[in-house]
Amino acid sequence: MPVVNRIAEFSKDMSEWRKHLHTIPELGQECHETSDFVAARLKEFGVDEIHRGFAKTGIVAIINGQGNGSTIGLRADMDALPIVEATGLDYASQKPGKMHACGHDGHTTMLLGAARYLAETRNFAGRVALIFQPAEETGGGADVMVEEGIMDRFEISQVYALHNAPGTEVGSFRTTPGPIMAAVDTFHINIRGVGGHAAMPHNTRDPVMAAVSMAQAIQSIVSRNHFALDDLVVSLTQIHTGSVDNVIPDTAYLNGTVRSFRPSVQEMVIERMEMITAGQAASYGVDAELNYVKGYPATVNDPAKTAFAAEIAREVAGEARVQDDAEREMGAEDFAFMLNERPGAYLFIGQGNTAGLHHPQYNFNDEIAPVGASFFARLVERAQPVAAR
Repeated sequence: MPVVNRIAEFSKDMSEWRKHLHTIPELGQECHETSDFVAARLKEFGVDEIHRGFAKTGIVAIINGQGNGSTIGLRADMDALPIVEATGLDYASQKPGKMHACGHDGHTTMLLGAARYLAETRNFAGRVALIFQPAEETGGGADVMVEEGIMDRFEISQVYALHNAPGTEVGSFRTTPGPIMAAVDTFHINIRGVGGHAAMPHNTRDPVMAAVSMAQAIQSIVSRNHFALDDLVVSLTQIHTGSVDNVIPDTAYLNGTVRSFRPSVQEMVIERMEMITAGQAASYGVDAELNYVKGYPATVNDPAKTAFAAEIAREVAGEARVQDDAEREMGAEDFAFMLNERPGAYLFIGQGNTAGLHHPQYNFNDEIAPVGASFFARLVERAQPVAAR
């Protein structure tokens, strides 16, 4: 089964929704205009309930099907990025320094398309909960919405999400059971020594040397402290210290990111960083403080739900255009918080050969919106079929 015919019929509407959303990018939880636009469309479609204000601007909308049944959750993220757009589009961002460089305008559009179809047809049992979430890029909007109780309040039993994938065949799908996206953590190390004249280093306690040694030791965690088959990335991304050639500074600062899949690996990294920070500080006679911040957890797909989602994707895209054993990725995704609460699956949908995510020339491919909407719609109809009479 290809794209649902009814969804194909209003694909031009979907393109217009998406282009409008592209002009009004908003950051974090401050997705006010986006949320208003989404709510207005949902009201037009005749959904049964529209609940607003989750994570400040998030929405949970309910569509009732035919007869009793469980509630399936479908999630789309709505927020943009603090990037200056360089696409030159006639519908480019109207908000300087902000743009939809990750395709969340398209994700929102796909879920709106599914909402319109499902509200018209209601060819499913139970309910569908449409989750429009702000603050995926920063702020963990999914975590906030979960903490605010959406899973229990709306009795959501399973939950799914899509993300576009540049560099992948248009309209294809890929996913994998188990971990699909990594946990993301951030570390900060502040070093305080005693500065002085660079010609007389013996009168100082040099934070620069301590910072360099810490940086080298931190990069050895991957090569010497973890099992090679457990994926792990430790990237030191910032070193700030000093301001002139003949002065040894008082302070230095290190910053970076850690990506992992297993909690045991994450804890090993924390332990080693604490040891390195303390040990190198003692070695160079400086004071150092590690601030290790745990971010989004790993995004872990439920194996049974992933197999089912891949089956639906094959119905929409065809057998050859679905990969259900894709390599997991070291990027992170706050949908992880929802999957920690309920079984479900996260899938990528092919965007074609376009600029990459978070690039100033990125633009969502409207051709895939009806494909994603059809996937969501068929997922609901197959997961919660109407009982035979």
